[in-house]
Amino acid sequence: MKKRKPADFRFLLFAFLLMLPVMFLLSFFSVDTYSIIKNTTSHLGAQGAPNAWIMNAAFILVGLSSILEAWLHLGNYWLQKILLSIFGLGLIFVGIFHHAPIIEGVAFNVFEDKLHSIFASLVGLTFTVYAISSAFIEKARKYRIIDLAVGIIATMLSVLMFYLPDYSGIWQRTLFVISFTWLILMLERVKRSQL
Repeated sequence: MKKRKPADFRFLLFAFLLMLPVMFLLSFFSVDTYSIIKNTTSHLGAQGAPNAWIMNAAFILVGLSSILEAWLHLGNYWLQKILLSIFGLGLIFVGIFHHAPIIEGVAFNVFEDKLHSIFASLVGLTFTVYAISSAFIEKARKYRIIDLAVGIIATMLSVLMFYLPDYSGIWQRTLFVISFTWLILMLERVKRSQL
């Protein structure tokens, strides 16, 4: 029987499959005013939100998994390894420093909310740069095009969150599903190409 190595386990796939139901189902166990259409996943993990620890634990788990996958599979692709590690660290800090409550007039830690925003922005920026930079390490032209498209889609969905905030929940969940699905498949390709 072949002994399994850590590189054989799909850490990010496992973490994302745990995060998916949390992104959609935790809204039913959050504050009464939470809207899956308007509110983001950060609002699920907001200061004072019921069961916020579940969303924040999911952020941390996906962040740790991203870092682990970067170091297990990206080999000598140092730029991508560093970018994906920064992305993962950003997710970890998004889970540690929490968003302001969505309920108006509730006391909260303003500094913690600012840190959350900084790390959330870092996550978006490093993911986009990572996706575009991945086009330079892909072997097949179709995957290079997909990488660039994912980087552009991530940017467009982030812009939509800013300009059409009443649908931020939809934009962000779409962004997460596309981004993590792509990232899992991209890492699998890189892993197979190094065998």
